[in-house]
Amino acid sequence: MNPNEFTGLQLLQAMADGKLPAPSIAQTMPMSMVHISEGLVRFTAQADERHLNPMGGVHGGFAATVLDSVTACAVHSMLEAGASYATVDLNVKRVKAIPKNTELLAEGKILHISKSIGVSEGNIKSADGTLLAHATANCVIRRQGLLTFHSPLRRAGKRPGTRHATKAITGYFRGA
Repeated sequence: MNPNEFTGLQLLQAMADGKLPAPSIAQTMPMSMVHISEGLVRFTAQADERHLNPMGGVHGGFAATVLDSVTACAVHSMLEAGASYATVDLNVKRVKAIPKNTELLAEGKILHISKSIGVSEGNIKSADGTLLAHATANCVIRRQGLLTFHSPLRRAGKRPGTRHATKAITGYFRGA
C-alpha cells in the first residue's frame, strides 16, 4: 500500500478501519477516529495521568493537540491523492476544564478550501454535549503539479550560515 496513491479521505478511512496504522500521536494523546466523511471527522479522546499540568489539571496542550488533529484531518479528507498539508495557524480557546479519565468527543469540519489553503474549525465536547474547547485552523496545502518555490539553499543542499550557502544564494540571484 502506497499512501500517496490514496485520497485523503481514503487514507483516513483505511486508518479508521485498521487497514493502515494510526499515527503515533493517537497513543500519546489517546484518541481514535469514529467518523470520517468528506470535510468532517469525529474522534473520541481521553486525557489521563500522562496529560496533567503541575497543578494536577489536564494540560492545555492536550486540547490543542486533539483540536489540531481533528481540524487537520478535516482538511486532509478533502485532498486528492498525492497532496499534502501542514497546519500553519491554530487558534485554541478553552471554555471549561478538560476532565481526566472521561471519554470526550472531538469534531473537525471544513469551513473553506482552496488550491493552497484549508480553513477548518473544531470542538471538544463532553458526553452530555457541553463545549469544553474550540479552535480554528489554517492549513497550507501542497498539491502535485503546482509550482512551488524552494529556496536557493534548499535546492543547493546547503545549510544557512555557511560559506557554501552564501555562494548558493549569490549564484541564485546572479542567475547562475
